[in-house]
Amino acid sequence: MEELQELRTFIEQGRYPEALTLLEEMEEMSYSDKLHKIESFMQILLLHLIKQQAEKRSTRSWEYSIRNAVRAIERSNKRRKAGGYYLSAAELSDAADEVFQDALERAALEAFGGVYSAPELAEMVDEAQIKEQTLRMILEAQ
Repeated sequence: MEELQELRTFIEQGRYPEALTLLEEMEEMSYSDKLHKIESFMQILLLHLIKQQAEKRSTRSWEYSIRNAVRAIERSNKRRKAGGYYLSAAELSDAADEVFQDALERAALEAFGGVYSAPELAEMVDEAQIKEQTLRMILEAQ
């Protein structure tokens, strides 16, 4: 990774302000990557919870996807060496808010054979309850 080589050069040359600036950029990139990964799995989790609630049924495949998404979020969010988690409960809630609409649009394509639009599907589900369930499942896995 060229950022690491650049960081090494700054440190070897005693250019500590530049090294610290680069280190902050690298931390931000790492955080953004973690957030993106968590949001991607959260979208899958929300998608299946939306379909379950709208269709009032579940499938083994949906159950598997839900469990897999929760596990992937937990793994991605866990700090290995430092302990703790990257995203707090409040930040996880914000992430659910961010991706809910995308999950709803995708669920509209899949639920009921795709006959309902996203706004129509939204009328069939309780968004707050689904987000609460999502957060509860993630936090219970931690």
